[in-house]
Amino acid sequence: MLDKKDAMVLKLLKDDAKLSIKEISKKTLLPITTIHNRIKKLEKKGIIRNYTINLDDKKLGTISAFVSVSMDYKTLRSDGSDENSLLKKIRSHDSVESVCMLTGDVDMLVKVRVENVNELDKFVIDFLRKLDGIERTNTMVILSEI
Repeated sequence: MLDKKDAMVLKLLKDDAKLSIKEISKKTLLPITTIHNRIKKLEKKGIIRNYTINLDDKKLGTISAFVSVSMDYKTLRSDGSDENSLLKKIRSHDSVESVCMLTGDVDMLVKVRVENVNELDKFVIDFLRKLDGIERTNTMVILSEI
């Protein structure tokens, strides 16, 4: 479990992954070595998996969308596949930023970033819907992201 100090460090890194250990130390009032050791521990435990960036679609001239996916488990299993292999196939596409397995009405949520609506159409129609085990998709274009 995380203690309050780890939680503070994670919140700061989540808000700005570029913060230096020195800056985190100043903001948390914890010694630099403590911050360094805590970050290394969080990385080793796999709590911090990577450091990433948040892209601005408007400035890049791209669009992002969420695609909800309902799976056909019967078809998926008939060829010896499973959810994880399908997830990995989807994740391997260059346009895919993330894939999440869900509970509820849909099985997966895929976040994609593409150049334009035609590319989004190609991704959904020519790639995603052609994968064995995909029953239905629903595409939602992101209008703004905070």
